Amino acid sequence: MATLTDLTIAGLRDGLRARKFSAVEVADAYIGAMAKNRHLNAFIVETPDLAREQAKVADARLAKGEGRDLEGVPLGIKDLFCTKGVQTTAGSNILKGFVPPYESTVTANLFAAGATMLGKLNLDEFAMGSANITSAFGHVKNPWTRKDGKDLVPGGSSGGSAAAVAARIVAGATGTDTGGSIRQPASFVGIAGLKPTYGRCSRWGIVAFASSLDQAGPMARDVRDTAILLKAMAGHDPKDSTSVPRPVPDYEKALTGDVKGLRFGIPKEYRVDGMPAEIEKLWQQGIEWLKAAGAIPVEISLPHTKYALPTYYIIAPAEASSNLARYDGVRYGLRVPGNSLDEMYENTRAQGFGAEVRRRILIGTYVLSAGYYDAYYLKAQKVRTLIFNDFREAWKQCDVVLTPTAPSAAFAIGDKQDDPIAMYLNDVFTVPVNLAGLPGLSVPAGLSADGLPLGLQLIGKPFDEETLLRVGGVVETAANFTARPGV
Repeated sequence: MATLTDLTIAGLRDGLRARKFSAVEVADAYIGAMAKNRHLNAFIVETPDLAREQAKVADARLAKGEGRDLEGVPLGIKDLFCTKGVQTTAGSNILKGFVPPYESTVTANLFAAGATMLGKLNLDEFAMGSANITSAFGHVKNPWTRKDGKDLVPGGSSGGSAAAVAARIVAGATGTDTGGSIRQPASFVGIAGLKPTYGRCSRWGIVAFASSLDQAGPMARDVRDTAILLKAMAGHDPKDSTSVPRPVPDYEKALTGDVKGLRFGIPKEYRVDGMPAEIEKLWQQGIEWLKAAGAIPVEISLPHTKYALPTYYIIAPAEASSNLARYDGVRYGLRVPGNSLDEMYENTRAQGFGAEVRRRILIGTYVLSAGYYDAYYLKAQKVRTLIFNDFREAWKQCDVVLTPTAPSAAFAIGDKQDDPIAMYLNDVFTVPVNLAGLPGLSVPAGLSADGLPLGLQLIGKPFDEETLLRVGGVVETAANFTARPGV
């Protein structure tokens, strides 16, 4: 029997406006779902009282016919977004107990559109990870299960957001994507996830990992819902120097279903060694779906793809080492006393940061150090430009690019925990998009032999999320992905 938590954001919006149910009823339904699914560990902080208060305000507005785009829609917020008066930890002990006195621009935009907040969602510590196993608050479980019964990772770093959306604990969620942290978890749990163009959504009030790569985006059950959320999240913000002053389209109107004559690129370099046959088969199926809808496949070359991962794992740790220098135990967060200022710094950072964060800080500090800056960091920035130029050449031949989202389905918790290189390879298809600052969308498209979700990725031109969503809607319709975890 269908319940309120089975409705999409579009369904909730339309039902609330028609007064078929109240925002308080919707909030209560999701609060109940949240309580039943605590075993997933998707939330770091639950805010049921706040959600009910916001729902009452939403009902008052709806009663007057003043409902906004997201009026009364309950969302989960990744715990990387600062939320005024609600603890924000970035999944780290070093920020445990930190309660921001201000609101991030993205969450402020969502609340201004009428959304309610169910709580703060778990994530890899400081967004560093591909499996949501590095959080100081415990790992998140994927709501999907494999035939052997092992608990699976939900992907990362936005694993809490992905798990919560897939398990119907929230109607939608915010994520951030630095190297695939929205798209890869979306693929692992069978939902839609959109990484917008760099600069489309403000980074102000989001705890920084790698400033030139981080981008906020929506995670939801289908492409239409991501379009609705992106419209509310996006917009120019003078507080963020990287925010681009461009008008925000009504992305939902882009979902016309018409892709006749559109050219979609198939990059030959994405056929990587060792890619499972079922991933290759799904990719080919995606090509056939778009051809059947009237789109035209074009083989393209992105020759510098093979350098994307090493380039990313120089630039991202370098920027992280600079950004995380501010966590020193002096102004906020954890402080571990010492006999001197230097010892206090050492004690605080040693106890406050987890192993993966310490690893990336060490790598970043090394590549920025005297004697290595030119050899590593400067060279990586030059290669990044070449990767961007590859895409710029590709756009002369096609309108979007179609690839797999991830090289595998979700794996078991602990499977790759002791092998950082194997973990980093999860981002092989997603990282180039961040390095080039492009928009990317993951759409659930099929099931693996183990009955687990697999996603297809679409890559778009800068600030052309509309075409990305239009094509994504066509892939989604053709795939007809109706499978649900535990069903």
